[in-house]
Amino acid sequence: MNVQAAAADKRVVLGKVGRVHGIKGWLKLNSFTSPPANILSYAELHTELDKAPRLLHIDDSREQQKGLIVHFEGFNDPETASSLTGCEIWVPSTDMPALAAGSFYWHELQGLQVTNLQGQLFGSVQRLIETGANDVLVVAPTAESCDARERLIPFLPERVIVEVSLQERRITVDWDADYLS
Repeated sequence: MNVQAAAADKRVVLGKVGRVHGIKGWLKLNSFTSPPANILSYAELHTELDKAPRLLHIDDSREQQKGLIVHFEGFNDPETASSLTGCEIWVPSTDMPALAAGSFYWHELQGLQVTNLQGQLFGSVQRLIETGANDVLVVAPTAESCDARERLIPFLPERVIVEVSLQERRITVDWDADYLS
């Protein structure tokens, strides 16, 4: 499989459908995008309904104090709409907008190997945590890691993050193996 085909197969989960809101088929939408309303900019969203792929179109939306509510085309009553409750909403990674050089989507960093300047392998990125100051890589050890510690490494380009190579599936960090996480 070529790289473009692999990228087209990669799903990026943008949110999850919540419970029904009202009597006309509106649903709460838990958006994982930043800001949350960015999910509304996608013309087509994907999900699985009864283990079958389903294409969704948002035909109306509202931002409320407690989050987004949306109406999906064809889901016009609470009974029909409730079938979407709990469904993940995703797009193919190829539908994501291009980023400036040196910027990355979180899903691109997950699974990358993390090594320090001394060549010690810490493990792979399991997930990222958004904090007030900066994002944090959660690095879980692998069988080849220098030790069995999980590490929390701040994602600070040029200070801690020396290089991110998506091609080589590797992140190089200026982080000593003895630092406490």
